[in-house]
Amino acid sequence: MVEPRRACFSLPSIDLRKKAVGGLLSITVVSASNLNVLSMKNNNVESTKSSSISSQSSGNYGNHIEQIFIEVELGDLSRKTNFTQSSNPKWNTVFNLVMHGDTGILKFHLYEGGPSSVKLNYLSSCEIKLKYVADDSTTFWAIGRKSGVMAKHSQNCGQEVEMSVPFEDTNFGELTVRLVLKEWQFSDGSVTMSSSLNNQFQSSIYGSSLQLRTGRKLSITLVEGRSLITKDKSGKCDPYVKLEYGKSIQRTKTIYHTTNPLWNQMFEFDEMGGGECLKIKCCSAEKISDESIGSARVNLEGLLDGACRDVWIPLEKVISGELRLQIHVSKKNGQEGNWNSPARSFSAGWVELVLIEARDLVAADLRGTSDPYVRVQYGNSKKRTKVMYKTLNPQWHQTLEFPDTGSRLVLHVKDHNAVLPETSIGDCVVEYEMLPPNQVANKWIPLQGVKTGEIHVQVTRRIPEPQKKQIFSSNNSSSSQEHKVPAKMRELLKKLQELVDEGDLDGLSLAVSELEIAEDTQEEHILLLEREKAMLVNKINELGHEISRSASSPSSLSSYEHQN
Repeated sequence: MVEPRRACFSLPSIDLRKKAVGGLLSITVVSASNLNVLSMKNNNVESTKSSSISSQSSGNYGNHIEQIFIEVELGDLSRKTNFTQSSNPKWNTVFNLVMHGDTGILKFHLYEGGPSSVKLNYLSSCEIKLKYVADDSTTFWAIGRKSGVMAKHSQNCGQEVEMSVPFEDTNFGELTVRLVLKEWQFSDGSVTMSSSLNNQFQSSIYGSSLQLRTGRKLSITLVEGRSLITKDKSGKCDPYVKLEYGKSIQRTKTIYHTTNPLWNQMFEFDEMGGGECLKIKCCSAEKISDESIGSARVNLEGLLDGACRDVWIPLEKVISGELRLQIHVSKKNGQEGNWNSPARSFSAGWVELVLIEARDLVAADLRGTSDPYVRVQYGNSKKRTKVMYKTLNPQWHQTLEFPDTGSRLVLHVKDHNAVLPETSIGDCVVEYEMLPPNQVANKWIPLQGVKTGEIHVQVTRRIPEPQKKQIFSSNNSSSSQEHKVPAKMRELLKKLQELVDEGDLDGLSLAVSELEIAEDTQEEHILLLEREKAMLVNKINELGHEISRSASSPSSLSSYEHQN
């Protein structure tokens, strides 16, 4: 339904009961047709001239086309095509945009001007709405010719939809775009993706064709919360959480005076068939009546035996707040293992982030370029890339690693400056929590807070394989690094002192950057040593268990009795 115009659409026969909280959209601005810039300007501005003068003006200048471009807007993000001068321009420009919620409005604004123009003239616009549908599909609709409604339906993520939408306030001229909804993200932490590599993983865990089996146990650990809301003047609250599954209701302890509580409490439920959801209610303890500070529903369908999820659940009906859950599944009568341990063995794994390149960054300098580098924040750990000078399309090809603690992975792109404060030229969050172990995710991520800019990264959740060959190769590499890193830092410190004595500011700025990179290398070396230590400890434990089993086996006992 498009207000005030209405059209009927068939409702889906399947309701997966999933709440979409965001998506990744690829937009290709293909072309425009039958544009007449002067006519559009005449339609948008009231004219006091007589009809004969207007007709004469249109006859003399109606075919004159200025340089034009399209600005695409989705929420707080906006992107621009290049300039062109044609009545039937072709751009074929692709943008990746992040959408929040299950509904979005794509706005396309047509402007007149040039790359060096101080003032840009707004000409017209059009828009396309999109919405997640309960059967895991996506609907796109817009106002068509003669105020009618046009709609397209994408059955699966990754399916391309092409639409030709007329500009408003004009009797001619339309814009052709191609839209691909690459990914839907849901409140239970699951993701519907278009990649064929990810579809196999998705269907094995979240597929609706899997039947839940009773006789299993759900172990749910409420780990922590963050950014909870509060109406208290002190800015703090006293949060606790109620978990309801079937007829069982359990609650956490109350954590006082914080909006980022840490619980680490585990609850067990008998699994129920029929698609039963876990209901969560977060409250703040008050003297008179407890105050609700958010709720959520978690879909537990399709969990496999031995599966575990570690997800952040956004709270609904509030402006902020998330809860982190670790969900485990086991058979009641089977060997459940150590369910008191974390969902992932964080100490034995790490997050590998490859910062490849960026494109179309904003210019932070007067000369029209930037000196970009990336500051990466992962929990309390911070690392950075090298500086690429005088470019808006830098290439780093730099790998950074962090111990896998489930923290947010945030990228801050900055313009380097030796004297003045550094300028932010965008930031973004890299999602990695739902990745299968050792599978590489390759993605372009649009930068937030700026008009243009995307960053190209590869992210992997690495799980080590404690093989003898791997341990020895790691030891060799670490032993060689053990002498190189301190020597490099001593050399840079000596060079830094010389530049300070000479007063060379440019050289000093470059040396400081090199020193920071060397410090990051040293941190990576320490991380490598910690991984090798964890792998060796795991190997020793495995050998110890093997020796114990061998010593207590029936064959060894009978052999011992025979000898006696």
